[in-house]
Amino acid sequence: MDKEYIKKLAENPNFIPGIYNYCDRWCERCAFTAQCMTYALSKEEVDNPQSQDINNKAFWDKLHGIFKVTLEMVKETAEEMGIDLNAIDHEDFAKQEERVHKIVKDQPYCLAALSYIKKVDSWFESNKGLLEDKADELQTLSEANIPGTRPVEEAVSINDCLEVVRWYQHQIYVKLCRSAGGLIRGELEGLEYFPEDANGSAKVALIAMDRSIAAWGRMYEYFPQHKAEILDILLLLDRLRTKSQILFPNARAFVRPGFDDENQNS
Repeated sequence: MDKEYIKKLAENPNFIPGIYNYCDRWCERCAFTAQCMTYALSKEEVDNPQSQDINNKAFWDKLHGIFKVTLEMVKETAEEMGIDLNAIDHEDFAKQEERVHKIVKDQPYCLAALSYIKKVDSWFESNKGLLEDKADELQTLSEANIPGTRPVEEAVSINDCLEVVRWYQHQIYVKLCRSAGGLIRGELEGLEYFPEDANGSAKVALIAMDRSIAAWGRMYEYFPQHKAEILDILLLLDRLRTKSQILFPNARAFVRPGFDDENQNS
């Protein structure tokens, strides 16, 4: 992979500019992969399992190559814009980022999102047997072919719930941290871009919470003997969602490239 190839790829008129900036990275469930440059770049590596293995040299060679090409392109863009990267005080920049990072980690809503991660891990760890028993139960019902039961549909639904919960479990925290960072950088540096980016990231976090709450809501019905635990998780998520909507009042209205364009589904 080289910068000329990336530049040529970027000229493809079918790609939606910036669609990858505010997505949930769940390519398998995305209807816009054919219009996403990031997906096109990553797809080239799918046929090479070694480049996906963090313990393989090919993985690190690929990563090094991406960093190198990205740096070259950043330097070229900076030169075209008349920006001298050598004039930037990297030490001051690092200190500023460290300061922002610390403030972000201390935000109550980020701490709540971190608490959610731990609660989900704890629930799955405590209920390994429950999920296995449920799978055995549904398999038995399926084999018995009892009228009025839908074990296959229920199994598919439960599996979908588990996938949704696990996919967004960490992403809520990551996106809220990015949102917090955008607000804080905007205040410290007086730049309009950061608050706008904060709204975009917050919207992704809110959608992740919406889908996670829906998934846990179905789990609440599937596992009635564990309603108290699941309700506790649902309340935490709902409070976090409410707080996030108050802190980022313009997030829901943020228009994500592609996803929120007219006649497109969010």
